[in-house]
This record gives sequence, C-alpha cells and structure tokens, in this order.
Amino acid sequence: MRLQPDEDQRALRDGVRELLARRFGPRELRDAVERPGLLDRRLWRELGAAGFFALRLPEDDGGVGLGLPEAVLAFEEAGRALLPGPLVATHLEAGRVPGAAEGHAVVTAPMGGLVEWLRAADEVRGDTAGALPMRSVDPLTPLHRLPASAAPDPVAVLLTAAEQLGSAGRMCELAVQHARSREQFGRPIGTFQAVQHLCADMLVRTRTARAAVHAAAVTADPVDVHAARLLADEAAVRGARDCLQVHGGMGFTWEFEAHLHLKRAWVRTYRAGPATESEELMAAALLDGDP
Repeated sequence: MRLQPDEDQRALRDGVRELLARRFGPRELRDAVERPGLLDRRLWRELGAAGFFALRLPEDDGGVGLGLPEAVLAFEEAGRALLPGPLVATHLEAGRVPGAAEGHAVVTAPMGGLVEWLRAADEVRGDTAGALPMRSVDPLTPLHRLPASAAPDPVAVLLTAAEQLGSAGRMCELAVQHARSREQFGRPIGTFQAVQHLCADMLVRTRTARAAVHAAAVTADPVDVHAARLLADEAAVRGARDCLQVHGGMGFTWEFEAHLHLKRAWVRTYRAGPATESEELMAAALLDGDP
C-alpha cells in the first residue's frame, strides 16, 4: 500500500466490512452491550475462518501471507464496527498460541498497564501478577489494572491506532448523515456554519490520521507509529465528542452508538501507554536528527 490502498487491498477492506455488517450489526452491538464480559465465540471463530487473525502469518504456516498494511485496513474496519474482544493480542499471537489463528483460542496480553478480557481469555501472554478488576468505562471491554506496565509492541500500537481511525471515520460519517437529514427552522442543520465547522474538523482530523496510520504501516518505523497513534487518538476521541454535539440531545441517549465509540476510544488511548511517552519519543527522534 502506498498511502492509498490498491485494488486487492480495497477488496480485503470491503470483505471485512461486509462480514462485520452481516455478523456484528446494530442488533448484535446492542446484544453485546447487554451481555458485558461475554465474548461471542462463534463470531470469533468466523473471524478466524476469514483469516482475520492469520493475515500476517506466512502461507507455509497456514496463514494468509499478507503484511502490516493489510492488517491495518482490517483493524480499521473492526474499529468502525466497534468489534469487541482482545483482537490485537490474538492477532499478534497467531502462530504462537495453538488455535489463535483459527479463532479457536482467545488470547489477551497486558497493554499500557491494563489487560482486557482477562477472564474470557484462553491464553494470557505476559505477566499479569497482581491484576485487579476495575470498572471499565466501556461496557464492551472488561478491564483489569496492573501494578506496572511495559513498553507496548509497536505493531500493537499501530493496530490500535487503526481501530481508532475506524471509529473516527464512523463518527464523521454519522455526523454528516445527521447534518444532512435533521432540519431546524425549516432547513437542514448542515447549512448552519457551526455544524459545518464541526463536520469539517472531523473530516480533516480523520484524513490526517488515516494518512499517518497508512504511512506507518508501510514504514513500520516506531516514530511514525507513535505519531500515527497520537493523531488517531485525537481523531477518535474528538470525533466522537463532535458527533455527539452534532446530534444534540439524541446524541447522548443510550441507544445511540456515539457514546460507545467515545468510551472505547478512551480505553484504547491507554494501550500505548501515556501520550507523553509517544510525544517524548518523537521529540527525541527530532533532536537526534537535528544537525
């Protein structure tokens, strides 16, 4: 992928979107909210059968044989759909944990001082000694807090950024749809300058984050990855807030999905550790390159 997906990559992205629309649509999302802590194992196995977890495994090892750019596109769609579960950890351990690639095993691992879906996982990679259950702001992501955290894998950071990007794109899409259809004073609210500015800012943040995430998928450079992480975090969190603003009172209702995207975006910001660590990494790289 050269910043823009080619035909095969677009087909992969569309295939993942179609699968998730069919198997994890609005009704399934609501069912998952009402069943916190319960993972849909059947859906997990379907993801495995579709190659979601084995995308980057070599074909000789039973994988799909694709690369990081393709994984980023798939995780962007997972973020757009708010797909629950320790997707990143299971993807990273495909090929090392028996059954993970096929979706028969759920794998979790510590990230950013937290561990997701600890009780639902079949395999835990990494040290979770002293893990304490905590009340998660996201009803779709049960969490345990750890006494200490290690630096996350850059690939995990990038795949999380891709999920954030998917959320940002979905929020922008919903905000624009509502601005076009909702009328006040006899005209669509999208004709009001304040709403136009909110939607335009969402679009700019999303497209900027997408360029950074896709570029980092090509270079795999840790500095590029952390830059993409910061932009994607901002696009997801601010995008969800702005989407709530555009929708007004109905945006804050339990039935509307924007609050779920906002809460998931907050949780994802912790996977890569504090934002200051990403900022310091980028600052150090800039200083090292300063003649």
